[in-house]
Amino acid sequence: MRSIVPASIFLLILTFLINPQVQAQDAPEFSALDVFELQWAHNPQISPDGERVVYNRRGFNKMTDRRTSSLWIINSDGTGHQKLTSRTAGEGNAIWSPDGSRIAFTSSEEGHGGEIFIYWVESGVTARITQLDSSPGGISWSPDGQWLAFTMKIEESNPVLVRSPKKPKGANWAPAPRVTTRLNYEQDGAGYISPGFRHIFVTPADGGTALQITHGDFDHGSPVWSPDGNTIYFSANRNENHDKVEGFRNSEIYSVDVTDRTITALTDRFGPDGGPAVSPDGKTIAYLGYDDKIQTYQIRHIYLMNADGSNKRMIETGLDRSPSSLHWKSNSRGLYFLYDDEGITKLAETDMRGNMTVHAEHIGGTSIGRPYGGGSYSVSNNGVLVMNITSPEHPAELAVKRNNREPQMITSLNSALLGNRTLGKVEDYRYTSTLDGIDLQGWLIYPPNYDADQSYPLLVEIHGGPISNYGPRFTPELQLFAAAGYVVFYPNMRGSTSYGEEFGNLLYHDYPGGDYQDIMDGVDGLIEKGITSENSLYVTGGSAGGIMTAWIIGKNNRFESAAVIKPVMNWISKTLVADNYYGYAEYRLPGQPWEEFETYWKYSPVSLVGNIETPTLVMVGTEDLRTPLSEAKQLYGALKIREIETALVEIPGSSHNIANRPSQLITKVDHILAWFEKSRN
Repeated sequence: MRSIVPASIFLLILTFLINPQVQAQDAPEFSALDVFELQWAHNPQISPDGERVVYNRRGFNKMTDRRTSSLWIINSDGTGHQKLTSRTAGEGNAIWSPDGSRIAFTSSEEGHGGEIFIYWVESGVTARITQLDSSPGGISWSPDGQWLAFTMKIEESNPVLVRSPKKPKGANWAPAPRVTTRLNYEQDGAGYISPGFRHIFVTPADGGTALQITHGDFDHGSPVWSPDGNTIYFSANRNENHDKVEGFRNSEIYSVDVTDRTITALTDRFGPDGGPAVSPDGKTIAYLGYDDKIQTYQIRHIYLMNADGSNKRMIETGLDRSPSSLHWKSNSRGLYFLYDDEGITKLAETDMRGNMTVHAEHIGGTSIGRPYGGGSYSVSNNGVLVMNITSPEHPAELAVKRNNREPQMITSLNSALLGNRTLGKVEDYRYTSTLDGIDLQGWLIYPPNYDADQSYPLLVEIHGGPISNYGPRFTPELQLFAAAGYVVFYPNMRGSTSYGEEFGNLLYHDYPGGDYQDIMDGVDGLIEKGITSENSLYVTGGSAGGIMTAWIIGKNNRFESAAVIKPVMNWISKTLVADNYYGYAEYRLPGQPWEEFETYWKYSPVSLVGNIETPTLVMVGTEDLRTPLSEAKQLYGALKIREIETALVEIPGSSHNIANRPSQLITKVDHILAWFEKSRN
């Protein structure tokens, strides 16, 4: 394939990308409308011979205000970069056939919804090979390339309690009631979950009928073929109590015989076992999991077992971090995996004895908005690795690693934009908790053209979760805050992931708890350094960050202004209303709210609302099912009654991912900045 970018220009673009300091003179600052121009590389898949990479090229459509996704292909040396097909519908989930001659992927087709397509690499021909009842997921090639396995939901009907009388011909009666009897019946971002279960199917790779392989009233995970093609492995919760509070977190590894459909459980402990990966020689299954100790944060481990489920053992890496995304080495003697370490996602490998090697850092850059983790990679048969890599200066770009050399960037999707913008500098910030002396980490983003001799207003931005982490990753939201003249402080307080199980579990039955002091210690340190001053403090955060923002202004009046985004204000109402209402008892707080009323109230920010004097903006999506609209309204209503300066901003049609659409990301930032400016003027 021919390169569409001359080599000299390509190298110049990479210079801008890798060295963001090399920018046009007097380059403008990053601005709101620049958000629409961002692009990022997602789900890179390298060909079996290591020569080509297909990936999801994602971005935003300014006219439709939606995210876009198309498949592109590039040689692993960075040449030959072009769109894979001429299709304009959303494409994704690409996966190479074992011989590298075809690429299977999903796309929408008018009248058919999500379908499976095949792209023939040599001819460039694309064809749809399925006609499915619902969208497929988890596509996997059989080792001989003759079949594709995938998951698909089989819809069922809602229960009916009564039969309505027959309405007169032509009458316009109200719709019949919807009856629900399930524990899990809605999901944020998707809304009401129609009844049914996700099953594994197989279909001929050259087109034909899809055959159902699994059975029962259970949801089944992505299929993984055995090397001989006779067995499919998957993770699922097929336990009797899978639809009850005490059992919904559990899952096991199973095998299903492709011919006779016999399902066999290979694991049987209490805890989530998942992510099976079969060794190339077919002898060993690697998987991820832990023995559930019923606590807030628990580290996953890498386990091995024989293909029949015998001889289970853990790989003793000594890594106090959670691994993810297992891939075997071609010699069946080691595994690749991802893990987060102090806010940075790393790609590593381990042998069977737990001896580790780190191959790359800063994997990710796909969480467009705030600097969360993420990212993915794949490996060829001859050990060539492709991954998406981020930095504070750019979202996900593709990089390739061969042998023991450093990863080489092969795309530059954002160089034309970000190579001509002056971004805020990102700096690591370490300090110590005054509560118990533990080491803490956060990051600072300085305003573009920062002057160290001046004092700047400080904007504290608190991550969600709280079992999550921020890191030195590109973040348009926080860059926009910095461009408005703020030093932005974003901490990984206790409870954050990537610092080990003990650190992440410090919020067990104590949330909000010591994380409050962790944040305030960071603020105090920045005041001592002269970076900001006591009368120039502002605070915001979303979800768990919204909880902590409300908690902070209930604990002190040090901040000039606050923006509480999609918070939980009342754990009693939250745990009985939200889409994941059944997941908090014992793991986050002791007992159910009707059993531990005083405890749930003690940790609810609404219990502190009588102390709040800070002008407070409250923001939430009207379709938020995770931290429902009623939670935000509790704060707004209480502040109005107390005559504290406040405003309620409702984002129409938005789920918990309040900045999913680019215009929503922009308006979220604009409203926060406008509210803070009221206190600065």
